[in-house]
Amino acid sequence: MHKRSKSCEPYRKMEEHAGCGNGATSCDDSAAAAGRAPAAAQCSTVSVYLAKIRGAPRLVTAVWSKNLINQSFTVSISRPDDDGAAAASHKVELKPWPFWSKKGSKALDAGGGHRVDMFWDLRGAKFAASSSPEPAGGYYVALVSDDEVVLLLGDSKKDAYKRTKARPSLDDPVLVCRRESVFGRRSFAARARLDARGSKEHDIVIECSPAAGTIVRDPEMWVTVDGFVLLHVKNLQWKFRGNETVLVGQAPVQVIWDVHDWLFAGPGSQAAFVFKPGAPPEIQEDSGGNGIQSEGTDFCFFLQAWRTE
Repeated sequence: MHKRSKSCEPYRKMEEHAGCGNGATSCDDSAAAAGRAPAAAQCSTVSVYLAKIRGAPRLVTAVWSKNLINQSFTVSISRPDDDGAAAASHKVELKPWPFWSKKGSKALDAGGGHRVDMFWDLRGAKFAASSSPEPAGGYYVALVSDDEVVLLLGDSKKDAYKRTKARPSLDDPVLVCRRESVFGRRSFAARARLDARGSKEHDIVIECSPAAGTIVRDPEMWVTVDGFVLLHVKNLQWKFRGNETVLVGQAPVQVIWDVHDWLFAGPGSQAAFVFKPGAPPEIQEDSGGNGIQSEGTDFCFFLQAWRTE
């Protein structure tokens, strides 16, 4: 069940939102800019949060990345507006060697003479069977400022509070946007939050026909969420850019896509997808109160899908 937005300009909207994860550094960005094959890039997830640090909002970027020889995560904290210095950041290499400690801490200079302490414990981290470099559970990464945990990633919350000896912040951090890069020949899977409150993660699968390296007369594309096909695009060679509003449960989600390079570029091409909670204004007007409940939000989930041979 879906409706088409009449005013949305898909490709322009993608370019407008593309800066959402620019506070982080990941190899897939440079690869995309240079038009390289996906082998030159790496699987990555980039999450940007707005957190209160010493009463002031700061952008905190968490990047998990993995390629054939390395895996790492990086946390970056934006400086105060009047600082002008580069973001404070720390990168942790996830070494496979047995003597490498998967537990540690680091003091970060957040500007203005203020310190933020970073704690992590990945000893029990569990990674999903997919190519995602981000753990599915069994870990924590905590940022502490003035004896408050201002940001806590992972599900081992009790262990994090016990180790940091800090109290939860009174201001919950807000997930501003998330970007993920995935690879495949025909099927591309990811997990993401698609509701305004960000309370539940959904399984997203994008499938295209044909697979990479083959040619058919009428290519097609399917977007599946939690096992249900919510979007089926036929004649993809004519509809390689577009947007639809679908319902995930009872919540509208805008899906914007650009798969031009999948169809017309050479090997190692990528497609871009944006999932934005809420319906465009014209959809809300057209619904006339017929069950489409929209909660507007600035959050977006960006998915880069690289096709491999």
